[in-house]
Amino acid sequence: MAQVPTGTMFFIASAYGPPKVVTGVSNAIEAVVSSPAHGFSAGDIVEHTSGWGRINRRVFRVKAPAADTYVLEGMDTTSIIFYPAGNGAGSVRKIATFTQITTVMNPASTGGEPKTVNFKFMESDAEYSINDGFAASGYTANLDADSIGSPGYAACKALTEVQTDTCLKMVSRSGALILQPCTVALNEAVKFQDGQINQVSVAFNGNNRLTRYAA
Repeated sequence: MAQVPTGTMFFIASAYGPPKVVTGVSNAIEAVVSSPAHGFSAGDIVEHTSGWGRINRRVFRVKAPAADTYVLEGMDTTSIIFYPAGNGAGSVRKIATFTQITTVMNPASTGGEPKTVNFKFMESDAEYSINDGFAASGYTANLDADSIGSPGYAACKALTEVQTDTCLKMVSRSGALILQPCTVALNEAVKFQDGQINQVSVAFNGNNRLTRYAA
């Protein structure tokens, strides 16, 4: 069913649990992670570091947790070309706290476009084009400048200072999720414009691909 952006809520990861060791990740339609005594519950949001670049620094939802394993919901790692067996080990940490960012205006996605390389052989009069991955993705938004005292503003400001990895979580009115691993850059220079409220801008610069979950 089609949706509109009205009602979407924005949150930023502001606290993490301690890192847990990941001893392996399976090649499966939904990857099974081996992490002794991880302590995660179904629905927890976790950030992975991995020898597999396609999941490194990405954020996922936990599914089917057992004592020493859990599933990365929706993460297909069946290709041993992209996910070589035995190389998925690393670490994982749970996002313990998401702080809501209020007074969000004009959110927009940035990047994510496919990158291409054009080339031509001397014997040909036509160019060829091959895919070369994707541009870094992210989001931008404006905030009410007077929200300076709010928890979300404070979290964005603190994360801008330290430039540590975090996660932007967007929850649509239907309950669908977007999880964008990122760093934060809050520009506190207030924008003054007749007919508009005073605003500041914030950028969430992506570290890897975002993850989406249906409601």
